[in-house]
Amino acid sequence: MGQTGEKTGVKVARYGIFENGKLAEPIQITIHPIPHTGWNVGYYPKGVELTKEVIAVLEKVAREYKCIFIKCEPKIEVQDAREKVQEEMHKNGFVAGRSLFTKYNFVLDVTPSEEELLAAMKQKTRYNIRVAEKKVVIVELDDSPVALERYLELTEETTKRQGFYAHSSSYHRKMWEVLGNSPITNDKFSNQLAAHLLVAKYEGQIITTWVLFKLNDTLYYPYGASTREHREVMANNLVMWEAIKLAKKWKLKYLDMWGALGPEPDTQDPWFGFHNFKLGYGARHVEYVGTWDWVAQPILYKLYRFVESARWYVLRKLRH
Repeated sequence: MGQTGEKTGVKVARYGIFENGKLAEPIQITIHPIPHTGWNVGYYPKGVELTKEVIAVLEKVAREYKCIFIKCEPKIEVQDAREKVQEEMHKNGFVAGRSLFTKYNFVLDVTPSEEELLAAMKQKTRYNIRVAEKKVVIVELDDSPVALERYLELTEETTKRQGFYAHSSSYHRKMWEVLGNSPITNDKFSNQLAAHLLVAKYEGQIITTWVLFKLNDTLYYPYGASTREHREVMANNLVMWEAIKLAKKWKLKYLDMWGALGPEPDTQDPWFGFHNFKLGYGARHVEYVGTWDWVAQPILYKLYRFVESARWYVLRKLRH
């Protein structure tokens, strides 16, 4: 079964797969138009194992939505079978693609008690959480239009300050139209992908806003932005702790922090600060199989990759 968010240029294709007569974790693929063409690119992040049944869905989606390819970043951990996994991916027709997110991640099991979770954190992290609480930083869910506009403002400020690229305001607005304003339920997890905004307020002003995705047994933290002002109140540390408690409240199992550097990170890497921040919460550091493209239109795919490489070359030159 497929559904789409028809309000925007970005659509969401949803399909259910049955295994042993039972509905398995649903597949949700976002469809992104390629400007000035009639073609699209599919994106399937944090997905299940790429079985024959899943590949059949990829074929169907590519056909129905005119996708040149579908970019897949599955939650398949490498562990000690890297070469075997890569061989299997190639055998099933996948091509190593340009990653949207790092293949490394921090995943926190939120099922232990709050006391156990706090004990597993770094001492500095616990200290910063207490600082934010003493400074009376207020963290709450706020899916209002005002909170969304503030998130967009803070995203622009954060990207300029940190010197990295991020999705445009248009992208985030479309994402929110499709996934946002979802009902907030506390009783059980849902197989419907939903987005929420978690904000930190200090002296009545929103100084931090995170986008959280809720799906099945996991709460995801893909995007966050904050102002340079009032850094001394340690709002981000409290936001992460409140996200952990929110996942517990919703009876979820995991908080997926969306990305990390490798096992021996370079302290000069622009992302080291984010990596070190997440490291403080005692989450498990994992490595996934990486990014793999399922190609539906080989010739157009080669052209797309050529244009994509040229675009990133120009962006890097402009940056320096």
